[in-house]
Amino acid sequence: MMTKNQVNEREQMEMLTIEQLVPQDHLVRKLDAVIDFPFIYPLVVDLYSLFGRPSIKPVVLYKLSFIQ
Repeated sequence: MMTKNQVNEREQMEMLTIEQLVPQDHLVRKLDAVIDFPFIYPLVVDLYSLFGRPSIKPVVLYKLSFIQ
């Protein structure tokens, strides 16, 4: 039975960081510790335009395809 005193839990908000969501032994953390991903930027610099909408960072795209 619904009463006026019942608390609606959907209105509560919880703030989390990526550090809290990804376990310490996760594959993504292991890869990030071993591979220095910024080497990708000079390889793809001529493929990205300076105009228009900002794109997804190439390191993010590479990591996504790598872990899939």
